[in-house]
Amino acid sequence: MAETKTVVHLMRHGEVYNPDGILYGRLPGFRLSDLGQKMAERVADHLADHDVKAVVASPLQRAQETAAPIAARHDLEVGTDERLIEAANFFEGKKFSVGDGVLKRPAVWFKLWNPFKPSWGEPYKDQVKRMHAALIDAASLAPGHEVVLVSHQLPIWISRLAAEHRSFFHDPRKRECTLASLTSFEITDGRITAVRYSEPAKDLLPVKNTKKFVAGA
Repeated sequence: MAETKTVVHLMRHGEVYNPDGILYGRLPGFRLSDLGQKMAERVADHLADHDVKAVVASPLQRAQETAAPIAARHDLEVGTDERLIEAANFFEGKKFSVGDGVLKRPAVWFKLWNPFKPSWGEPYKDQVKRMHAALIDAASLAPGHEVVLVSHQLPIWISRLAAEHRSFFHDPRKRECTLASLTSFEITDGRITAVRYSEPAKDLLPVKNTKKFVAGA
């Protein structure tokens, strides 16, 4: 019997309007910026001639808004999957920038004791479990075709590390998961058999600020 190969694209949402520079995490009401909307449209254009049969997003507003133009290109409705949500984080709602954020307060340092878990938020292994289940279920929606899942940077990156059998311990500044990027999983008969990465909106990415790091998204 021939193997059935399905491609599930894990897409990170576009840029978010966040003038205060806080770690917004799972907080409601954070929408795409104008640039973020352009990013979503760019990826929709990129995927317009792909064999996309389903578009599903995290319940958070920024993910839903990112998914909308992609679904529209293929005459589809945006589905919602709670398993695609951002990772839970103790520092949610706070500024996390080094030098001018919550890290200046020794009272919160106890949350940083174990970067392998991590001690400040949802365990990596729990993120992998829910994301892997979402990936496999998405493949079953359209066997032999393509599915787009819109999620968030950390769950996507951890999913890739797991699929490539790499350590979860990493420098957040070096995640290969830019805004509106696609981490594409080839799933063959329920198994992840390949992972590819692309940046359709690379030319729209804002210039990085190397002076501080704001955890996100």
